[in-house]
Amino acid sequence: MHGVREELLDLQADSINIPLIKVWVREGSNAEYEEQMNTAFLNAKAEGIYHVIFGDIFLEDLRRYREQTLASIGMQAVFPLWHSDTTSLIKDIFDQGFKTTICCINDAYLGEDWLGKTLDISIIENLPANVDPCGENGEYHTFCNDGPVFSKPVRFTIGEHIFRPLEIKRSDDCSLPETAQSTGFLFCDLLP
Repeated sequence: MHGVREELLDLQADSINIPLIKVWVREGSNAEYEEQMNTAFLNAKAEGIYHVIFGDIFLEDLRRYREQTLASIGMQAVFPLWHSDTTSLIKDIFDQGFKTTICCINDAYLGEDWLGKTLDISIIENLPANVDPCGENGEYHTFCNDGPVFSKPVRFTIGEHIFRPLEIKRSDDCSLPETAQSTGFLFCDLLP
């Protein structure tokens, strides 16, 4: 969902000095995703890793899914940010010196002019009221390129904006107004 180039992920992992385990999903089906993720988790478990940490904050159904998936293979999901106040959390992230850029927006919440902005307190204070400060409901996604855990910043330039439409399936009794519906996601191509 972030649409970040693989080269930037490699540079990010290198700067943080952590191993990067890549999981490839070619067909895009949920069944393939689950199969590939379970293989990666089982490989990690074979190396003595029994816990997987997630940054989810509020999404109960996603938490249950992650917990059940991992429990089925004898691993445990850990949620250190669970039910954190997202305004305090994002301010703490800024206070610690992390630098992050908006690389994807859901067009139901934000306009294209938000893409490529570096998050700071003024950006957060100007978010629409229906947008979580951490983008916890998928309103936006970011790429973190610097902070106290980085040995050096990951340098990039802003490339073109790319729109990917979302196929919307609605029942006849859908009660959400048209303006609350997403037509797709806009991505900002970040170039190494």
